[in-house]
Amino acid sequence: MQFRQIKFADAKIVFNLVQTNVWSVCYNNFMKALVLTNKDQPLNLQEVDDLIAGPNEVVVKIYAAALNHRDAWIQKGQYAGLKYPIVLGSDGCGVVDSTGSENDSQWIGKEVIIYPSLNWGNDQSYQHPQNFKILGLPDNGTFEEYVKVPASNIFLKPKHLSFEEAAALPLAGVTAYRALMKRGNLQNGEKVLITGIGGGVALYALQYAKHTGADIYVTSGTEEKIAKAISLGASGGVNYNNENWAAELQDLAGSFDVIVDGASGDGLDSLLNLAKPGGRVVLYGSTKGNPSSLVARRIFWKQLNVLGSTMGSPADFREMIDLVEQGNMKPVIDTVFAFEDGELAMRRMNDSLQFGKILIRITNNTK
Repeated sequence: MQFRQIKFADAKIVFNLVQTNVWSVCYNNFMKALVLTNKDQPLNLQEVDDLIAGPNEVVVKIYAAALNHRDAWIQKGQYAGLKYPIVLGSDGCGVVDSTGSENDSQWIGKEVIIYPSLNWGNDQSYQHPQNFKILGLPDNGTFEEYVKVPASNIFLKPKHLSFEEAAALPLAGVTAYRALMKRGNLQNGEKVLITGIGGGVALYALQYAKHTGADIYVTSGTEEKIAKAISLGASGGVNYNNENWAAELQDLAGSFDVIVDGASGDGLDSLLNLAKPGGRVVLYGSTKGNPSSLVARRIFWKQLNVLGSTMGSPADFREMIDLVEQGNMKPVIDTVFAFEDGELAMRRMNDSLQFGKILIRITNNTK
């Protein structure tokens, strides 16, 4: 077992003789975390119990963490399996501080990003239906100074990324990779539609599609976000708040080989209409709920492939990191908040003001 240096002023020292006849030091210490105490309550910076790695686990000192819409939904009580108090956050990057098994000791001091899914299972085609979970609920997440995860959940940080850039990558990055590249099987020269540009998943999908050589179109609720997407490589886009947005998009771009959508709702039928015969429509979320109506004939007559996608496997995560490194990609960052301003970060996420990822700097480090 590896231990951090003990500060005697705030530690309670107990000496135990272990089986190897080596004296080890156990201590009670504390760290800071942004804690959500109940539904509709603000995040509060509090002291919580320190963490000690168990067998096959590591403790990572977090330098930066990123927000996802999942965090906002949990705060509002709109997520399955709610429990309080909880430390939110699925995305994190930092340095391995300690390990619970000697065979993982080579990780100590390494700069890593955390794969946010737990217990994916052995089947690459879908996550385990009972055991799968995501860091940040029901287990405490990354909005704290130290995080304990299985050693299998850490990957070396891409060298060209800062801690904050790397922290922006995990959940949205792997979700976009699996949806677009694995489920959607996007190919060079194909035409792709990415809805809801400005959110993390959509922006990663845009970057991956550009790297693949696709012709990219987007939708957004603001003209400003569409203009920013064009500056990042999109050919064009339309505002989904316009009454005839689907017709405008068809006039602009025609039909699409691949459509990636995280909203669903009543816009889904229009997306099916915009897909080419034999096209792939990939759904990774349903922020707009279920559609009130759907023309099933669009699916079978056009022989569409309507595909679901959730998060990504450890293999997907490894491939996603490889793609980011090959393309020298950098996440689009919206705002970086100080640790003590975590609730302000949540307000920005809740108001959907962002273009890119919202970050919390847990430890001051500009590397």
